[in-house]
Amino acid sequence: MVLGEFFIGRHKWQNVEETPMPSDVPDVEEVGATSAPLLSAAYFIGARCQPYNDDFMMCKDEHNGGALECLKEGRRVTRCAVSVLKDINTHCFDEFKLHYECLEQENHRLGHCRASEKVFNKCVFDNLKLEKKIPGPEAQIHLKENPIYTGSTRDPKVTAEFLKKKNEQQQQ
Repeated sequence: MVLGEFFIGRHKWQNVEETPMPSDVPDVEEVGATSAPLLSAAYFIGARCQPYNDDFMMCKDEHNGGALECLKEGRRVTRCAVSVLKDINTHCFDEFKLHYECLEQENHRLGHCRASEKVFNKCVFDNLKLEKKIPGPEAQIHLKENPIYTGSTRDPKVTAEFLKKKNEQQQQ
């Protein structure tokens, strides 16, 4: 596994992990997503993968934060996250892309992307039966009809255009 490449003087040096993984730890596909898609899907990953994440956190707690002892549990969390992203891409790709592109444009500010978030959340709920639930507060911020701060005006315009095109495609 290559962890990075560095040039020192005229010599190229690669930071390569030479120690093989233990044979009892199964291989796992990497998530392979950047920060905006992960932020967009984070609550759905959390909703579906909570049992695996709880096991992983209990293992880390039991082993005083030991990484090696909890590789299997960590791999289960990664596999679950990958499966959620694959399901979202299969059933809600356009809505997902609309939301994470907004997050990229708006510097990852969730409050600036509420219009596209509502469209994305509805698609995920309708197709995957996963619901965004922020732990803790009784009033969910993304469900407020008239928030005090609404963010930029770009997201509602882009979302309205997206919905218009989608309705036109469905009517054809």
